[in-house]
Amino acid sequence: MGSKEVFLPCLLLLFCLGCKCLASELEATQTATLKVDASSQLARKIPDTLFGMFFEEINHAGAGGIWAELVSNRGFETGGLHTPSNIDPWSIIGDDSSVFVATDRTSCFSRNIIALRMEVLCDDCPAGGVGIYNPGFWGMNIEDGKTYNLVMYVKSAEAAELTVSLASSDGSQKLASVTVPVAGTSNWTKVEQKLIAKGTNRTSRLQITSNKKGVVWFDQVSLMPSDTFKGHGFRKELISMLLDLKPRFLRFPGGCFVEGEWLRNAFRWRESIGPWEERPGHFGDVWHYWTDDGLGYYEFLQLSEDLGAAPIWVFNNGISHNDEVSTAAIAPFVKDVLDSLEFARGDANSTWGSVRAAMGHPEPFPVKYVAIGNEDCGKKYYLGNYLKFYNAIRVAYPDIQMISNCDGSSKPLDHPADLYDFHVYTDSKTLFNMKGTFDRTSRTGPKAFVSEYAVWRSDAGRGSLLASLAEAAFLTGLEKNSDIVQMASYAPLFVNDNDQTWNPDAIVFNSWQQYGTPSYWMQKFFRESSGAMIHPATISSSYSSSLAASAITWQDSGNSFLRVKIVNFGSDQVSLTISATGLQASINALGSNATVLTSSNVMDENSFSNPNKVVPVTSQLRNAAEQMQVTLPAHSFSSFDLALAQSQLVAEM
Repeated sequence: MGSKEVFLPCLLLLFCLGCKCLASELEATQTATLKVDASSQLARKIPDTLFGMFFEEINHAGAGGIWAELVSNRGFETGGLHTPSNIDPWSIIGDDSSVFVATDRTSCFSRNIIALRMEVLCDDCPAGGVGIYNPGFWGMNIEDGKTYNLVMYVKSAEAAELTVSLASSDGSQKLASVTVPVAGTSNWTKVEQKLIAKGTNRTSRLQITSNKKGVVWFDQVSLMPSDTFKGHGFRKELISMLLDLKPRFLRFPGGCFVEGEWLRNAFRWRESIGPWEERPGHFGDVWHYWTDDGLGYYEFLQLSEDLGAAPIWVFNNGISHNDEVSTAAIAPFVKDVLDSLEFARGDANSTWGSVRAAMGHPEPFPVKYVAIGNEDCGKKYYLGNYLKFYNAIRVAYPDIQMISNCDGSSKPLDHPADLYDFHVYTDSKTLFNMKGTFDRTSRTGPKAFVSEYAVWRSDAGRGSLLASLAEAAFLTGLEKNSDIVQMASYAPLFVNDNDQTWNPDAIVFNSWQQYGTPSYWMQKFFRESSGAMIHPATISSSYSSSLAASAITWQDSGNSFLRVKIVNFGSDQVSLTISATGLQASINALGSNATVLTSSNVMDENSFSNPNKVVPVTSQLRNAAEQMQVTLPAHSFSSFDLALAQSQLVAEM
């Protein structure tokens, strides 16, 4: 009897647990309806400029990143004007008894006067010689069969012979080598050589050695791969990832990089143009590393052109993090900015336009947007300085759109502006809930430029699915409010895996690998939004507080699509009914697709070992129709592209 008495309660318990499990499964699927009115009467054109990019020299994004220069501290200038300067990461091959190096002021370049003096001390030097080597930015990626262009300046009072090699990190493996004779003269000589790699090594170094006792001076030692993007010096594989996002603008060169902790270390456009050998470089004291400014103002303009993106020049307005120029003394800064605009926009016969033309670009660059400072609103001299810049630029270039650092989303600005800057870095829940931020913003006055947005800190990791979902929801809100939001860009764009100053970032790379974080892939869902038509999209559900959606129509090679994007920020899957009315063409199921970004864990990230752990997956949408049922996975971002049988957008646009 005892066993029966135990069995019955157990049976009842199992039955109850089963019921609870079944109820749990039922509760785990929510229902919702999304109604899209695609009629032309309620459609509105999204600005052509809505989604673009913000590039800042942070995390070695440029130096050791998209700029393909392989030599770090190529001019030995890192320590500044004082000698002996810091020659890191250069090191010697040999020991102190065989070779001695020091910097002095013997350079032939007036704006970067530091050179390296190498004295070979040994009479009977070891096999392979002694000398110096440079490991680049955490190792040079040298690939079999590729050509690398070497440029360096040398001088020696007596004839010498140098061996320039590409070698493994310990020097044991030689990938390429050339012999460079140096004539005995007091004059500097420019050496140009091509090194063709016979082997691959991801962490290589450039080394310069000699077996002959004597003294040789070096300056401006550069090594660039020959196959840069369009021959303009940019790393191909990283630029390819940018092109995949179809950016409509490029904001550059920062950020805090523009301000500097102190004005003496702020970015100076004049010192970043002209022959690369003449650029003095500077220490970016906000992000704590030296850049030789090979990636300078001209190169940023060129990159904008290569990407097909409108350039947005962010300039210093006389304010850093710790010091300011008073409005009474700001005139030289204003003149400097006017000169920078003449450099970009002036004809080839103008003072600064001729400098640009001499660099290889006789046609002007179409700079139509400038940001007057970065995050400086509220500082003592910002408003006064801003007005000086604003008035001068308005007179000289009436068509240029000027961007204020002050936020006008919740109250009107107290100064004239064409756009205002809006930055937000916050947790995922807060950013998801900010999808309606601009719903309440006045429809008159300057437009918003959301130039920096991202989820960061604990729930962002190094780029989590969770972060990307909140960001996607925020962007659907920007689409809906694109009558007053003109531009938006994620930040930061890049991080070198060896300099994780700021996390997360859209693209992670090292010397030879790269991958997109979920936030990068999320942006691909929005790459057709700029210039598309936005339509009203209404969600009905008790679960609607966890959903965000938008709907657009767009064209690609003459084909038209209705795209419905939906973020499910919740932990339940959703059975969603999509109902589209007002379409001026029927839906073609054969050309319709569904794309989903999700993963098994909301904190999942991509990595070098698993770069595709969290990436969008696309499949044919076989049930595509004006009304259809779809399932949204928990914690997911879905896009449904419904192909329209006839061109609807031509009439609408």
